[in-house]
Amino acid sequence: MNKWIKTILYLVGAAILTRLIPFSSWFRIMDTMVHELGHALATLALSGRVLSIELNPDHSGVTYSLVAPGWKSLVVSMAGYIPASLFSVLMFYVYARQKQGQGLLAITVTALLMIILFVRNGYGIWWLSIFIVITLAFYLIGGKIRNAYYLLLAFLCLEESVMGPVTLLIYGIITPARAGDAANLAHQTPLPAAVWALIFLAFALWCAKLALQLFWGRRSASGRSLDMSARLR
Repeated sequence: MNKWIKTILYLVGAAILTRLIPFSSWFRIMDTMVHELGHALATLALSGRVLSIELNPDHSGVTYSLVAPGWKSLVVSMAGYIPASLFSVLMFYVYARQKQGQGLLAITVTALLMIILFVRNGYGIWWLSIFIVITLAFYLIGGKIRNAYYLLLAFLCLEESVMGPVTLLIYGIITPARAGDAANLAHQTPLPAAVWALIFLAFALWCAKLALQLFWGRRSASGRSLDMSARLR
């Protein structure tokens, strides 16, 4: 089967199945956390100033920052969806290396730093605090339960990294002014919001293919290992 078709089918299947898991919607805000963190880090890297970050229950987020106009502002506007897509690849890379425990610790530290450095709204602080406690609990439990929790977070981030640009593209076509980062980029460049959303979507799908190839590779390696073990017996 063509890898692109396989990628789309996996994404659709995962999107349906994970929505059957209780409270999965609550955990999807993790993608928003990564998205807004991308904006913040880009701002700091370009000598700007991050005022605050808001994380909202509807999965939206806002990064308030000050940065010089021109190309720097352009980079900051791009540094949301792209880091979120790359983060999904990183999560599956960690899974392929069987470092889920270290991955959960890194995610926990990231959430803690978000509280200390950036997030100021009540819901954002509440969500991050509970998320830290839950993630640490699964880390301490260890074993297959910990790994299943990590894989759930990985797939939720993967889905959201693709669905975010899909939603952005719809807004870019129907109501361009509400297209978030794509609307900001449209104001700074000759390209309309829909084109920027399409660029983000193409990059997200490419990253999704890379992430799933890591997942399939790990599963294939595990299958070969089990088959070899059975033969040795």
